[in-house]
Amino acid sequence: MMLPFRFRMPGAIALWRAGLAALVLSLLAGPAGAQADQAAGGFEGYLQYLAAKARAEGVRETTIASVMAGLTENPRVIALDRAQPGTSSTIPAFAGYRRTHVDAAHIGGGRRQFAASADYLEQVDERYGVPPQIILAIWGHETNYGSYTGDFDLARSLATLAYEGRRRALFAEEFIALLKMVDRGVPRSKLVGSWAGAFGNPQFLPSVYLRVAQDGDGDGFADIWSSRKDTLASIANYFRDAGWRPGEAWGVAADVTAPLDRASLGTALASPRCPQVFARHSKWKTVREWKALGVVPRAPKLADDTLASFLEPDGPGQTAYLLTGNYRVILDYNCSNLYALSVGLLADEIAR
Repeated sequence: MMLPFRFRMPGAIALWRAGLAALVLSLLAGPAGAQADQAAGGFEGYLQYLAAKARAEGVRETTIASVMAGLTENPRVIALDRAQPGTSSTIPAFAGYRRTHVDAAHIGGGRRQFAASADYLEQVDERYGVPPQIILAIWGHETNYGSYTGDFDLARSLATLAYEGRRRALFAEEFIALLKMVDRGVPRSKLVGSWAGAFGNPQFLPSVYLRVAQDGDGDGFADIWSSRKDTLASIANYFRDAGWRPGEAWGVAADVTAPLDRASLGTALASPRCPQVFARHSKWKTVREWKALGVVPRAPKLADDTLASFLEPDGPGQTAYLLTGNYRVILDYNCSNLYALSVGLLADEIAR
C-alpha cells in the first residue's frame, strides 16, 4: 500500500462513513471515560474500556479474551501515524501520480486478472452492476492485485491507534468491528494488514468488511484475503452500496477549445467531507452544455444529457476531465482526485 495522499486503509476506505457512529463513541469515551484511561490504567486500562464496549455490543467473552490476550502498544504504528502529512494547500501534480499508477505493470496485471476471471467477472457485473475493469482497477491500486496486503497485527494496530487518541472514536469503533469479525468466524490468523487497520486484497476496514464483504465462491466465508471471487464480489458490492449507476462511465478526458470563464464555473456547494477535494470540481452541467462552452470530450463515452462536473487536475492548458456521479463513487472509496482519476484511467486501459 502506498501512502502519501491518504491513509491507505482503503479502503482507508471511507473513513468519513464512520463519522456519525464515531461521534457517538467519542462522546461515550469523553473526559469521564476515554481521557481518564491514561491516568487510571494506561494502555491496559484502555483495553478494559474497549472490552466493556464490545460486551455492550454483544461480542462474546471468548472472542474478547482471544483477541486481547497479550496485546501491547505498537510504537511503530504511533510513529507512522504521527508522520502523516497534514492538510496542505499545495496540490501534487496528477501527471506524475498517473505515471506510477497507470503504468504497464498495473495495466498488464489487470488484463491478466481479467483473462483469468472473465466468466466470473461477467456474473459479478450482472449481479452488482459494476464493470469488471473498475473492480480490477481498485484491486490493482490497493494491493497490486494482492501482492502486498500488510503484515501488521490488526488488533494491536487498531488498539494502539485508538489509545493514542488522535482519532480515538474512529479506531475504537474499528477495533470493536474487528472483534465482531472474529465473532462471525474470521480466524485470528487472518487479522493482519496495514499499520492503519486495513486488510485483504481490497484493503477494507473492519466496519467495511462487516457491511459489504461477499462470499463469491459459495464456501460460506467471505475471504477477501485469499479468494479472487470473494475479493471481486466484495469490491463490486462496495461500489453498489455506494451508489454506482450501471451503464454510466466514470468520466472522460476533454479538451478546452474555446476561451472559458473558469471563475463562473465554481460550485457554491460545500462538501461535508473532503472539502479540498470537492472544491476543485465545477458546478454540474450536461455534456451538451459543456460542449457549447467549448469543452469537448475526447471520446464519445457520455451521452449529451449526462450531468458532469469539470476538473483540470494540473491547471488550464493541461488535460481536463468531465466527471459523472460515478466518479464520486470512486471518491467514496478513497477521497483523492489523484486516486479516483487514476482508477478511472487504469480501468479504461484494462478494458482497452
